[in-house]
Amino acid sequence: MTLLDAGPAPGLDQLWDRLRRLEQRVRAAVRERRAGDPDPDDPYRGQYLTPEGAERLLAAPAAAGRPGLDLGEPAAPAPGSRLARLADGFGLLPVDLELLLVALAPDLDTRFERLYGYLNDDLTLRRPTIGLALELCGLPGAGAGRFRFAARAPLITGGLLEITDPERPLLSRGLRMPDRVTAHLLGDDQPDSALLGLAHHGQGTGAAGETARRIRAAAATGSALVHLLDRGGGAVRTAVDALAGLGRPPLVVDATALAARPVDTLVRVLAREARLSSSGVVLGPLDPLELERPERARQLREICAELAGVPLVVHGSRPWDPSWARESPVVITLPPPDPGRRTEQWVRALGGPLDDELAGAVAPYQLDEEQVARAAAVAARTAAAEHRPVSADDLRTAVRTQNGAGLGRLARRIEPAVGWDDLVLPELTLDQLKELALRVKHRDRVLGQWRMRPGGGRGRGVIALFAGESGTGKTMSAEVVAAELGMDLYVVDLSTVVDKYVGETEKNLERIFTEASRVNGVLLFDEADAIFGKRSQVKDAHDRHANLESAYLLQRMESFDGIAVLTTNLRANLDEAFTRRLDVIAEFPVPDEEQRRALWERCLGPRVPRGDDLDLAFCARHFELAGGSIRACAVTAAYLAAETGRPLDMVQLLTAVRQEYRKLGRLVLESEFGPWLSALGERPFG
Repeated sequence: MTLLDAGPAPGLDQLWDRLRRLEQRVRAAVRERRAGDPDPDDPYRGQYLTPEGAERLLAAPAAAGRPGLDLGEPAAPAPGSRLARLADGFGLLPVDLELLLVALAPDLDTRFERLYGYLNDDLTLRRPTIGLALELCGLPGAGAGRFRFAARAPLITGGLLEITDPERPLLSRGLRMPDRVTAHLLGDDQPDSALLGLAHHGQGTGAAGETARRIRAAAATGSALVHLLDRGGGAVRTAVDALAGLGRPPLVVDATALAARPVDTLVRVLAREARLSSSGVVLGPLDPLELERPERARQLREICAELAGVPLVVHGSRPWDPSWARESPVVITLPPPDPGRRTEQWVRALGGPLDDELAGAVAPYQLDEEQVARAAAVAARTAAAEHRPVSADDLRTAVRTQNGAGLGRLARRIEPAVGWDDLVLPELTLDQLKELALRVKHRDRVLGQWRMRPGGGRGRGVIALFAGESGTGKTMSAEVVAAELGMDLYVVDLSTVVDKYVGETEKNLERIFTEASRVNGVLLFDEADAIFGKRSQVKDAHDRHANLESAYLLQRMESFDGIAVLTTNLRANLDEAFTRRLDVIAEFPVPDEEQRRALWERCLGPRVPRGDDLDLAFCARHFELAGGSIRACAVTAAYLAAETGRPLDMVQLLTAVRQEYRKLGRLVLESEFGPWLSALGERPFG
């Protein structure tokens, strides 16, 4: 019993009927072939050609005059059937469907392999050739039917048939149906395995927002290409809902995964999958494709061309460039969600309302809806593993897992391990740091909902300057602000930024700013005056390019949507135009005596054993050191104490101070070290 002898599977009745009809054609062709064969039972038939056989071939009518088999026209595919959808989606003629069935038969019934081998007069050719397929469909090999296998014919360009043995003459080339097309005709709707990890079918939520209605309206007018200019408003969900509302199953393609693969080999597979499933395609975000590179822009043009006629919604944060496709899209701007919509996203992802603590924890983050869903899932699993409700720390940790690795390759990532209690700063400086944190937490409401953002292309970023001498706590303060916001700190290494070649520094900075806008982190430019310095009078080409670099930075800082902190030891060296664009300026003065005493206590900590003669008040009063230097002294003294195995005493501590003085190039004076100078073995100086 063969597959075709079995009863039809549900929904496949018409396919089986057509295949049985094909079987009758094959039977007729075999009978005709055997009738003219002098020795049909020759076991070596198809492996050699006798002189008599050559004479019979010469005596046979030419292909152009030889009639094909004709068993009448089959019924048209039933509306809505897979064959009908296949014909509509790929623009197939009735004869194309018949040719497809000829190629499909060996994949469903192994008898056809042997029958095709017999009809091909070659036992090794167990699939139909183009000539045999045309014969079985009643078409002469020299007629117009052969053009159904041309390079731009629907069967070939759509990827429904593959032609093998290209070195053979056209009529002798083999035909093969790809496994994915066979599976589709048999009822399998899983995307092609080549798209695994790249594309999946999205599920609509049934929502009918204004943007989704505009996308459907654009598709209804015949424009198959729509560009969503995404400002953080959940482009994927909107596009999926719009296509689902059109009755086109959304096929969501991850452009980040696409950029990591050889796109050329996937374009036709993607287009075929979209047409097989009658889907619309959602492609994005476009930013990882690096469309400024000509070869990447060409690949996007090919994707748009292959998907011509298929509803295609692309999304990204960059405006559309006309060179990306032959057709200009309908451009729809998707604004950032207001605080209310962001809260709704978290409520939907967590499956319950947010209390004040949880709402405050997620307020600083800029996440799209997919990132919110993933972060919420991570937080929920973390809490469930410990049998407790989701906490604010769970959410902060989960959000950090959504940060891509791109910025980590360009800057040093620091996971904050300090808090406000670790800072010893004047009250005014602490207030300025807290202002920076509250600006980040409430920027959605102030800049978005209340529309307090100025024009001129100004972004939604928050930029701060920390100015003060070395060691006064600027970097540590940035880490504390990052901890308050539940974010990681990314310290930019200037050695990876500054380049002696013209224009390279700007390119490096652009990569950093672009990656920073995609993560929820605090970007720290340490020693920022090296790249944010003052513009100078143009005297030569070097001055002109240096000024261009500064001008670029001025523009880029304005359009930045993230959080950046600049630190400098010399505030006067920064260009005044940068200062105007800063949101917060925090001054870090050298600590006074009271602050130095607190720093000594904080740096030594409670675990270091202390000797009875340890006098931290003396150190705070006599040694005018910044916090960084005090910490260095404390660490050095701890090593000295560890070596002796005794509690930390005053001599060890002052020995560490003396070493720090020498590092700083300062003199060891009796007026500062007082009676301890002789204990250190130093001769009085000054």
